[in-house]
Amino acid sequence: MDLRAGGSISENIRFVFEQIRRATQQSGRHEGSVRLVAATKSVGLDQIREGIASGLTILGENRLQEALPKIEALRGEPIQWHFIGHLQRRKVRSVVGVFDLIHSVDSLELAEEIDRRAQEAGLRQAVLLEVNLEAEATKTGFRPDELEGTMPRLGALSHVEVKGLMAIPPPTSDPEQARSYFRRLRELAQRLSHQSTSTVSLKELSMGMSSDYPVAVEEGATMVRVGTAIFGARRA
Repeated sequence: MDLRAGGSISENIRFVFEQIRRATQQSGRHEGSVRLVAATKSVGLDQIREGIASGLTILGENRLQEALPKIEALRGEPIQWHFIGHLQRRKVRSVVGVFDLIHSVDSLELAEEIDRRAQEAGLRQAVLLEVNLEAEATKTGFRPDELEGTMPRLGALSHVEVKGLMAIPPPTSDPEQARSYFRRLRELAQRLSHQSTSTVSLKELSMGMSSDYPVAVEEGATMVRVGTAIFGARRA
C-alpha cells in the first residue's frame, strides 16, 4: 500500500482519514474509535490552518520552543495540542497544563516531576507511558518487564492521569514488520489493565506513524501520529 503524501494537504488528510476508516472497519472496531494526531513539527502556520480547515482536530508537537508560538497564534481554534516528543524534566513546568496530553512519559522520575508541577498548577495532567519494546539504546522509555512493578507508584500520583501507552517500533521498510510490535504493546496494556485505578486506565494506545499507521490501527491503536503523509517531507 502506498502511504506517501503526494497531493494537497486537504487531499492527503482525506486519504489518511479513509485509510484509518478502512483499517478500523477491517479490524472489526467501531468507526471513530481512532483519532488522528497530526504531527506538525516544522510545519508553518498557513499549512496548519489549511489542515484545521480540512478536519484536523489534534496537533502534535515535538519541540516546546516551536510549539508555544503556534499555540498562541492558533488560540481559539477548535483543536487540542499533544506533546509527542522527548520531554526533559527541566521543561515540564512549561508543558503541564498547556498540552491536553503528553505522549512521551519515559520514566517514573519524569512522571513524578509532572505530578509535582501539576499539583502546583492545581490540575491533573493526562499522559501516556512510553514503552521501549526492544530496549533500544537509542530510545528512552519503560521496559515492558519493569512496568508492572512501577504501576503502583504511578497510580499513587494524584495529579497525573495515565491514559495508556505509546511506542515507536524499530525502523523498517515494510509496515508488516511493525505489526508484531504493535500487537505486543496492545497485549502489554491488556496484561497491565488489572492495575487500573482512578488515575490509571491504559485505554489509549498511541502507535503508528506515516509509514505504518493502517497496520497500527488493525492492531488496536486508538491514536496515530501522522506528519509526512499529510504535510510532506520536512526539514529535521
